[in-house]
Amino acid sequence: MTTTPTLDTTALAVWMDKAGLPGSGGPMECSFISGGSQNEIFEIRRGDLRAALRKPPQGAPAARDEGILREWRIIHALKGTDVPHTEAIGMCTDASVLGRPFYLMGFVDGWSPVGGKGWPSPFDQDLAARPGLAEQLVEGVVLLGSVDWQQRGLGDLGRPEGFHDRQVPRWTAFFDRIKGRELPGYEEATRWLAERRPLDFVPGIMHGDYQFANVMFHHGAPARLAAIVDWEMGTVGDPKLDLGWLMHSWPEDTAAHGKEGYVDLTGMPGRTALVEYYAERSGRQVDDMDYYQVLAKWKLAIVLERGYQRAGDNPTLQSFGSLVLELMAGAAELAATSDYRGNR
Repeated sequence: MTTTPTLDTTALAVWMDKAGLPGSGGPMECSFISGGSQNEIFEIRRGDLRAALRKPPQGAPAARDEGILREWRIIHALKGTDVPHTEAIGMCTDASVLGRPFYLMGFVDGWSPVGGKGWPSPFDQDLAARPGLAEQLVEGVVLLGSVDWQQRGLGDLGRPEGFHDRQVPRWTAFFDRIKGRELPGYEEATRWLAERRPLDFVPGIMHGDYQFANVMFHHGAPARLAAIVDWEMGTVGDPKLDLGWLMHSWPEDTAAHGKEGYVDLTGMPGRTALVEYYAERSGRQVDDMDYYQVLAKWKLAIVLERGYQRAGDNPTLQSFGSLVLELMAGAAELAATSDYRGNR
């Protein structure tokens, strides 16, 4: 039986009071929102404060603490930018308070595209309102790429120099460590990526797992992005890889294939139209998008293969097995049919 995680609200209240956070001295309400093996999220209410608390679970690896600090740095740095994000309220690095480092962020009054039973009103019935959902999602990538990350104090968050030179060596080494089976198409996609680079590279903040699952929208139409969330893979790298990550499985014909993913894309623009939307909004060229989409498919296949190799009797991780094969085959197929040269 799974036990719902809890918090020591007395210790949390003491820390909040010492930190001078809103709601000082008042009673606290705490409720668990989500989490498990990944970070736990709780809703905190105290006086006029409504916040979300995010922390690693008690048994998580120590490296997860570094991820929490990384998330905090990013949302704190985004304050005052046009990027929709949660408000950074307070960070606690003292594990003696709640057992692990944690941070408080503003509670988003909005909705998530996943976890429900389809799109909420009016997007469930009004197909004419759905293009805005996709365009706002792409707009998030545009806005991230426009942030002056050095001015925001993120100069040491990642290593943008040589970012693309490291991708193939890093992930092939990772795959060699976890390899448990052959992945058809792996050699072909790896060779193609090793021989190519983007036409240009403008470093910026990248989310690392940018998709509908990691954003929230304001209620009602027209579609408006409320916040980009779950920054545990965030870094300073190439924001265009976020676009590639988003577009690599996006159908060209959403009328025919829009229901095949984890959210229904019916009524939304196709892949080419959204890539062109990004180009128009960002002013960036997109002639090298095949490179980013091959890289995204190839990298995601390797990441998910690790989960599959560790699946045991976990049905979710077991389901990664066929998805990995599909992604790697797709990476190899796109590499074989692309006319993108992008030679080093």
